[in-house]
Amino acid sequence: MMTSILITLIAINISENDNKAGNMETATFGGGCFWCTEAIFKSLKGVEEVSSGYSGGTMDNPLYDDVCSGETGHAEVIQIEFNPAVISFRELLEVFWSTHDPTTLNRQGADVGTQYRSVLFYHSEEQKKIAERYKKELNDSNVFNKPVVTEISPLKKFYKAENYHQDYFENNSTKAYCQIVIVPKLKKFKEIFGAKLK
Repeated sequence: MMTSILITLIAINISENDNKAGNMETATFGGGCFWCTEAIFKSLKGVEEVSSGYSGGTMDNPLYDDVCSGETGHAEVIQIEFNPAVISFRELLEVFWSTHDPTTLNRQGADVGTQYRSVLFYHSEEQKKIAERYKKELNDSNVFNKPVVTEISPLKKFYKAENYHQDYFENNSTKAYCQIVIVPKLKKFKEIFGAKLK
């Protein structure tokens, strides 16, 4: 399924002004458990740094247990520092939408709750415009056979998660969750996006 979705994503023609000067930009995505999304985006060319954290809620300085309660309104997200001269925001969206299920509301697989919602927190009006246009094209093309429900909202605050969440897969690759959930997802991702890998 991921291969057919990718082909359709690539076929969608969305123009974007690339930043050839090489100034760094920031993107913030939530696509379920941040351990998975961090591992995927860290391996992309042009991505300089990925931090796991929380965004979109009402509580200041939330901790993991607070967010897991589902009562703070935060989503588990990753914040990406990237060089748009190497990888564009549109290309990051392509990876984002093809590596999780953006049609399920407040869940990814066995992870259920608003903290696992599909969400994009934009950092500029340009990112908002690109994301909304891309989402519309996905829905108009019926790529997923169901509507994309990804929330597109302005970034207000990003709270970096506790240290043990950072580089989680890299530091815990032998743990059961990593072997059962992350390894197969990474393998499939690398097969499809091989040309974009570091």
